[in-house]
Amino acid sequence: MPLLRLFIPAGFMVAAGGLFAQTPAAIKLYISEDAPVLVLDHVRVIDGTGTVPAEDQRIDIEGGKIIRVQSAKLRNAYPAKAKIVDLTGKTIIPGLVGMHEHLFYPTPLRAGDRLLLYGEMADSAPRLYLASGVTTARTTGSLEPYTDLSLKKLIDAGQKPGPKLHISSPYIGDFLGWAPQLHALSGPEDAGRTVDYWADEGVTSFKAYMSIKSDELKVAIEHAHARGLKITGHLCAVGFRQAAALGIDNLEHGIIVDTEFYPDKKPDICPAAEAEQDFAKNVDIDSAPVQDMIRDLVAHHVAVTSTLAVLETMVPNRPPILKQARAEKALTAEAWSSYLRRRSAIAEKNNPLDTAEFNKEMQFERAFVKAGGLLMAGCDPTGYGGVLPGYGDQRGLELLVEAGFTPVEAIHIATQNGAVFLGEDDTIGSIAAGKAADLLVLAENPAQNIDAVESVETVFKDGLGYDPVKLTQSVQGLVGLR
Repeated sequence: MPLLRLFIPAGFMVAAGGLFAQTPAAIKLYISEDAPVLVLDHVRVIDGTGTVPAEDQRIDIEGGKIIRVQSAKLRNAYPAKAKIVDLTGKTIIPGLVGMHEHLFYPTPLRAGDRLLLYGEMADSAPRLYLASGVTTARTTGSLEPYTDLSLKKLIDAGQKPGPKLHISSPYIGDFLGWAPQLHALSGPEDAGRTVDYWADEGVTSFKAYMSIKSDELKVAIEHAHARGLKITGHLCAVGFRQAAALGIDNLEHGIIVDTEFYPDKKPDICPAAEAEQDFAKNVDIDSAPVQDMIRDLVAHHVAVTSTLAVLETMVPNRPPILKQARAEKALTAEAWSSYLRRRSAIAEKNNPLDTAEFNKEMQFERAFVKAGGLLMAGCDPTGYGGVLPGYGDQRGLELLVEAGFTPVEAIHIATQNGAVFLGEDDTIGSIAAGKAADLLVLAENPAQNIDAVESVETVFKDGLGYDPVKLTQSVQGLVGLR
């Protein structure tokens, strides 16, 4: 036992049965509002459904749920023993439902023959997500699934701050042999076995990855659906229409990764670099083949996840460096320097095809929604760095507006649409009586300027109001380390 105590941090105790539990004070440090009955009065409400903002509203909260949304002008009696908070001039939107999130981040100092590795950010990622307003997050691919599952339990038990997590399995397929942390499938049987194993371990979704072949994907989909679970994919060896025919539920990143339009595409082979260049030069979003693909996805009820924040980093001099001030503070010095080096290399190369790709992806997302497709959003804090949990989700909203959506439409994409896909739209994703009090209080009006999504003052999750400043300060300088 004395040896064991060397590994138990202060603030932990050994509970009955040998389990570890953290003191409630650890969460209270980050909570700015915990009144059991609360009225948020005289506030502008953007409810997440896509309808226009409602001015001078009142939201009554009790027991972690919204019990009433009404006009503040009605002057109805407040609930008994309620704390009244005047939010005149403020805006409330639903908590963001991040649908392409990770609890890892690229480790810096990769040079020469060093391996491509990603480190688990079990401390920094959940806090930055929550501080930025992501109250629900699907981890779209895991590198440390047992850590992710354990973290979810700690958050659900109120022992750690963070969003409501939906944990995905490790990647089903690998990154063309470049990332040693991923498992290379040996065939369809291996794909089915992998899905079954991780379903038994408690994950609730799956992600097929670039090198997966059509027969492997088919079996993975069948095994996931047999468990009543969904599967998404960042595909390459398999095209979007083929994946839709096989029954996939969701596709990540959008047309920018779809190789089916590459003229020299061979079955079950990923021509990533070649297809990317051809896409930028030759693929027309308004063309009949692309429009047919979009209609096919809609007909098969395949959702698409927008990840514009990570795609933007491949474009010269984007995002604006001033937008990265928060990232610089949150990253380790090594991780920030690593990001700047890669960013500078992209700027020096200044390939116009990178900009063309990004613009076409934006055009595709507009066309997909216009055709009736379910578009969701997430930040994907991977790539070469610079996209951080939560901050990237806010940036994604700004980029959806740049792509041509209205601010209210962008908020709808990033809230209610994700809830619909998760089958939880009766409890999260919009603001209405009976739903969880997952809300963001913004100092400014995002309907007028979408950059206001960065002006988060309080994040409510199940009626508890978290202080974003305290959450953020607790992990400054840690992203890239833990």
